[in-house]
Amino acid sequence: MLSIRELQKEDVDLLADYWFTAEPEFLRGMGVDLAKMPDREGFTQMLLEQLDTPLSQRRSYALAWLADGQPIGHTNTNPTFFGDYAHMHLHIWDKQYRGKGLGAQLVKLALPHFFDKLQLKKLISEPYALNPAPNKTLEHVGFELEKEYTTTPGSINFEQPVKRWVMTKERYRQLPN
Repeated sequence: MLSIRELQKEDVDLLADYWFTAEPEFLRGMGVDLAKMPDREGFTQMLLEQLDTPLSQRRSYALAWLADGQPIGHTNTNPTFFGDYAHMHLHIWDKQYRGKGLGAQLVKLALPHFFDKLQLKKLISEPYALNPAPNKTLEHVGFELEKEYTTTPGSINFEQPVKRWVMTKERYRQLPN
């Protein structure tokens, strides 16, 4: 059974484990420049600070993805512009759950939280164009492909081709349940 909940302090070490125990090739496959990765302590502190920040002021908002009540991944927005738009990121931590189509189901569960709690008008996701999993997931959920272009999408990324997927609040409300 799949479910989601807001990220909690007890999830922070699991999330950090995902980033700091991953194989370098896996991280590069997501578009990560290993030289730009923060240290674990700084990363953990940043997550804990975000959890203590009022929702309307957070730069990042994260949801834990659960299978049978156990955390298996997360989705987060970063940057987040409360009441306007945010950039969404998707991560399944546990290898046994990857490639099974669960990402689309989990993203669908997350959309109400992002649109309602953050009062968003638009949700954007720009995964590495050469990483098929998130691109397939976003298409399956109903995001619209706006464009493909080259950029450095985040502080820990190398310059890369990305696909820009967009979900407006109006489109989200029209999605079948």
